[in-house]
Amino acid sequence: MSGHDTHNEHHDDHHEAEGYHGSYRDYLIGFIASVVLTAIPFALVMTGVLPPQTTALTIVAFAAVQMVVHMIYFLHLHPKSEGGWNMLAIIFTIVVVAIAVGGSIWVMWHMNTNMMPVHQMPSFG
Repeated sequence: MSGHDTHNEHHDDHHEAEGYHGSYRDYLIGFIASVVLTAIPFALVMTGVLPPQTTALTIVAFAAVQMVVHMIYFLHLHPKSEGGWNMLAIIFTIVVVAIAVGGSIWVMWHMNTNMMPVHQMPSFG
């Protein structure tokens, strides 16, 4: 095998990783996982088996897992796609969203705990 042939084999692998659109099996796995990850939180809410705070945290956890399933099985984002740039963009987006959401929650919590109580108006009567 010459060096040129080896280059072509790696070149073909690179295009296959970038242009991969998934198989029927991948879409079926993604669909079933999405349905399960939607049905479980729905059942938890409808049955009320967990306290509201626990149910809310469980829904958030299932939503995060479902986002990962969608990114892998439907958007075909994996560490090797686009030479790793897609994964870098996803990580950057997650960091920015976490900072924005965490900062907003932090500001709202501090405003709620540090606000001066409203003075009651004297009753005239």
